[in-house]
Amino acid sequence: MSRPPAPATYAQRIAFVCEIAARLHRYGTTAQRLEGSILALSARLGLDCEPWSNPTGMILSFSDPGRALGASDTTRVIRLAPGENDLHKLSEADRIAEAVAAGQMTLAQGHADLRALDRTPSAGFRMKQILAFGLAAGGVAGLWRLPWLDIATAALIGLLIGVLSQLGDRRPQLREAADAIASLVAGLVAILVSNVVAPLNLNTVIIASLVVLLPGMTLTNAFNELTSQHWVSGTARFAGAVTTVIKLTVGSIIAVTLAQMLDLYPEVRALWPQPDWVEWVALVVSGYAFAVLFKAHRRDYVWVMGAAICGYLISRYAGKAWGSPVGLFLSALVMTALGNLFARRFNRPGALIRLPGIIMLVPGSASLRSLMALVQGGAPSRDSTLLVVLQILMALVAGLLFGNLLVPARKAL
Repeated sequence: MSRPPAPATYAQRIAFVCEIAARLHRYGTTAQRLEGSILALSARLGLDCEPWSNPTGMILSFSDPGRALGASDTTRVIRLAPGENDLHKLSEADRIAEAVAAGQMTLAQGHADLRALDRTPSAGFRMKQILAFGLAAGGVAGLWRLPWLDIATAALIGLLIGVLSQLGDRRPQLREAADAIASLVAGLVAILVSNVVAPLNLNTVIIASLVVLLPGMTLTNAFNELTSQHWVSGTARFAGAVTTVIKLTVGSIIAVTLAQMLDLYPEVRALWPQPDWVEWVALVVSGYAFAVLFKAHRRDYVWVMGAAICGYLISRYAGKAWGSPVGLFLSALVMTALGNLFARRFNRPGALIRLPGIIMLVPGSASLRSLMALVQGGAPSRDSTLLVVLQILMALVAGLLFGNLLVPARKAL
């Protein structure tokens, strides 16, 4: 007759909470949701925890409520790189944490299952990611109803950027300049096509091709953290988003300068001729691309694609009826509420619905377009860059806040 497993020690419980926290951070969780998850898991494991999270690390202070005050205080300082959205691993980490907290899995089994998430991506997975870059770029160009040449050019550049992204994952020395290099490639290819083949909607094609790299979600998360009084994390995340926009702009400006040195002056046109059906096809393609880029499991593609399509349609048609800010607000509100309902019904992270639901609404393209026009010496628009971006951000953050009020979340994720 086998003996029941020995109860987990204080140190083992701390180690498990620290590993879950590091993984949730790595999988793109915002500060307030990360800290909420850590507090809930620690309480269920019999620990008192005071978490503090920021985009590049966290501090976790633990104590054992069953021991004398100060006798068991332990602090962990964890240095981490900024996280990237990975919906499958986020969902799996949440499942493992729930199983361990409920006693359905030992801490050792939990650690083993978490380490199994670190397996090296297959060649097929990497190729799928590269293809998704191209589909996302072409899909967004289709949503904007650009001409066929513009859509094809954006998709080609997206594929090239996908290849650069995979190379950057294997060569850490390229990561710091990866955004600027990608923007440089996008600018050079777009300029060559507009000179050799036919005129393009130049800046729009460049922005569509860079859509995966735009920090719109980071900007939205930053303001969401600031409104949740996570000021250090929100400020740091906002600074990182601004830096990314600047690097993308610098790369495109270098491309324009190199082209001028080579006596290449692109012909630019303003033309959006596509019929309605192109937008619908592009919407499905974009939804699939973001499901792949968010690294969702195949069984969740329907949820992720449905959320992306639903969020876009609410924004589009509500915006037509009552104005763009109202459309953005309603879309963020509905998708946040639906994400919380999904978490309640299936006991899975609401991020599977919430993140793809607002990905095509975030303000990265507006900020990059305005900054590029400013650097290129274009005529200033009626609304300043800051006001345009702030208007989008305020509508989205208000939708996120009121969506959580409409349907309170039972899970932090």
